[in-house]
Amino acid sequence: MDSMLQPEDGERPSAFAERMGKLYASMSTAGSKKTKGQFFTPLSISRFMGSLAKSPRVEISVLDPGCGCGILSSCLIENLALNHRFAQVHLTAYETDAKVIPYATAVFQYLKQWLLEKSITLDFSIRQDDFVLTNAECLCEEPTLFDGSCTPKYDYIISNPPYFKLSKDDPRVKASSSVVDGVANIYALFLAISAKMLSGCGQMIFITPRSFASGRYFRLFRNFFFSNVSLDFIHLFNTRRDTFAKDDVLQELLIMRGRPICDDARNRGITVSYSEGASDLDKAYTKNYLEKDIIDVSSEEKILYLPISSRDEAILNLFKSWDGNMSKFNIQVSTGPVVAFRSEEYLSHDESEETVPLYWSHNVVKMLCDHPVEKKGRCQYIRVSQGSKSSLLPNKNYILLRRFSAKDDESRLVAAPYFGNASKYRYVGVENKLNYIYRPKGHLIRSEVMGISALLNSELYDSYFRLFNGNINVSSTELRMMPFPPIKTIREIGNSITTIIPWNT
Repeated sequence: MDSMLQPEDGERPSAFAERMGKLYASMSTAGSKKTKGQFFTPLSISRFMGSLAKSPRVEISVLDPGCGCGILSSCLIENLALNHRFAQVHLTAYETDAKVIPYATAVFQYLKQWLLEKSITLDFSIRQDDFVLTNAECLCEEPTLFDGSCTPKYDYIISNPPYFKLSKDDPRVKASSSVVDGVANIYALFLAISAKMLSGCGQMIFITPRSFASGRYFRLFRNFFFSNVSLDFIHLFNTRRDTFAKDDVLQELLIMRGRPICDDARNRGITVSYSEGASDLDKAYTKNYLEKDIIDVSSEEKILYLPISSRDEAILNLFKSWDGNMSKFNIQVSTGPVVAFRSEEYLSHDESEETVPLYWSHNVVKMLCDHPVEKKGRCQYIRVSQGSKSSLLPNKNYILLRRFSAKDDESRLVAAPYFGNASKYRYVGVENKLNYIYRPKGHLIRSEVMGISALLNSELYDSYFRLFNGNINVSSTELRMMPFPPIKTIREIGNSITTIIPWNT
């Protein structure tokens, strides 16, 4: 074996694994890592995750569903060996990248040798199989007469799964259809399958994006996951960049520990831990919550709220005290119907008698719909014809809201009032990267348009939104379920803004 694959004297297995990961990563392109969703976990985060494993039995089993160079399972087993007494470990690892398997093998062989010095035996196997395809049957598995399951069970499951979206025709999506609704991200499939592979007292420790915490596309997953797993620990990072800095990963990530649902699982509580990034994990702020305070497991949405301060708690409690929402106010939210690449023949840079305004994201800033605003490749008008009418909206009062925020934007919610009587047109075009808020039967009055726009643009709503949304997407599903104060209060806010700010429409 190449001398670079050899451990150094006195080196801990986790440090050897990190060195192997860096060596492998130095020979991989950024494009290759992104395609595979492959981002090796830094040693500080790996050791933090490993330290979350508690109370081993004399003989334990560990599953690493996407092991890479083996740093996570090494950290977990190393931590247990240094802090607990046990005699034997059975390690099962999955890895589809044939090029990385020699590195993982070297790490696990060294881990085996290191454990022997502590009178602990290790047997390991690395399976070059797709973890999802191999185990997806457990998602719809019926209990057997004898042991309740045909699925192998593990005492510890630890993973930094790949993160990337899957097409609806992907065989992994078809195999996991019971937890997929629309667009699937592979990391959620890893989580769902692992939830079914935990032993009765098992622990699963994962680092994943926060995006599963809310939104329509993860709804089926959340219902499945929170019906099988009780979370008892969640760690949050304040910055997207520090966590996987060397790979330029900008996902908002969290670390979670979960256990199988049991009689007292709902009463255990959840510890929420928080650090600026990976460098201050040893100084993390922590607070304990009852599960019902941050996950309403009885609701259809099962949204996970993640407060990190007393201010966040106060905001969450305030919103819980409001029982209004858009549906109760007979207000609806939809996605802009104009899909530019499908409507190219109707788009125009110039205004004419046959065209109406087309609003894009760049036309919407806080409290202002600005049109026209020239931008390369963005036609500001759309021609009214038999072929385009189905994608145009009647020209009445709306609130336009950006569907996507730029990474690390100060505000996730950017909304603007649109008044139909401000223009002479019969129709208006709203592009697909905008949401629009409207009253299906009737119209939004001016005070409602101004009041809802002001609330959505406020720091209060932005802070609330960040408690459950960890990505750049503002979905119509999330907007529909957001609590609002009484409609009378909304109108009063709108009227006071109109009084203070001269509105020329």
